[in-house]
Amino acid sequence: MILSHAPGRPIPEAELKEKLREALAGIGKRKERWLAIVPDDTRTLPMPAIFEVLVEELAPKVKELSFLVALGTHPPMTEDQLRSHFGPAYAELPGNVRVFQHAWDDPVALALIGRISREEMEEISRGLLRVEVEVEINRLVLGYDRILIVNPVFPHEVIGFSGGHKYFFPGISGPRMVHVSHWLGALITNPKINGHKWTPVREMVERAASLVPTPRLGLSLVLEGHDLVGVFLGEVVEAWEAAADLSAQVNIVWVERPYDLVISVAPGMYRELWTAGKCMYKLEPVVANGGTLVIYAPHIREISPTHGKWLLEVGYHVRDYFLAQWEKFERYPWAVLAHST
Repeated sequence: MILSHAPGRPIPEAELKEKLREALAGIGKRKERWLAIVPDDTRTLPMPAIFEVLVEELAPKVKELSFLVALGTHPPMTEDQLRSHFGPAYAELPGNVRVFQHAWDDPVALALIGRISREEMEEISRGLLRVEVEVEINRLVLGYDRILIVNPVFPHEVIGFSGGHKYFFPGISGPRMVHVSHWLGALITNPKINGHKWTPVREMVERAASLVPTPRLGLSLVLEGHDLVGVFLGEVVEAWEAAADLSAQVNIVWVERPYDLVISVAPGMYRELWTAGKCMYKLEPVVANGGTLVIYAPHIREISPTHGKWLLEVGYHVRDYFLAQWEKFERYPWAVLAHST
């Protein structure tokens, strides 16, 4: 399962390609239709190299190879952004290769595959939520023989560690899974979620993933800064767990004391405050009580093209502000409330 594991040593692109080609040599049959679920450009990974190898190795062997960009609720990528994200191989795709983008709010793009009952949610959430959750997913996953989830793994504010089946839910899911999973994470709070592997939100995601019938593999990647240090291919949860363990070693920085002032510089790939909120989530645990965290983002010009209307109404607060007035705020999208905490 471990293709390459080199904490402390960047894995060169040539080595990544070589290991991937070796792993894919025995995968893929002539009559199979393959779907690769991949991140958008708000995630850090060597996507051009991976895309190139997948197209070169799988497209000649399978009936169809499609890529689905797991946007979650992010805006669709432009054609220029797609070209930059996927690299030179995107310019001339074989006839059996297609690229799709998820549409989380388009009922036509979604399929209902089951429900998580109130009783299950109460157990999963440790009593925090007792609601039924309709499990909707992009219907493309039901039309392919095999799925490959390409997933970078980092500490994450909603679920603990990103990656794995999070690329199903909320990556290519419908609204209900998005809203309830994010609000559950907010109820538990970022400091108690971020950097913890098996959280209630992860359990919720895995419960929903158990309803997806299509066989799948996970390609989990770990980066330290922009350097690739771990690549794991195998059963989705096993690959993700191995990557999360490595990510905990290389992506979590321990400090001796909290700070009164923290300035977090938003990278250019965050084009809206919705995604730049990660600048706060990642550093909240090291801000002293009564301290200040500044998100420095001179390039950002909007709150969110998707959720901005709601955020202008709701504002930014803390969890207990909403809970104390739940009858007032319950009608708002729960993922928006989660973001604003």
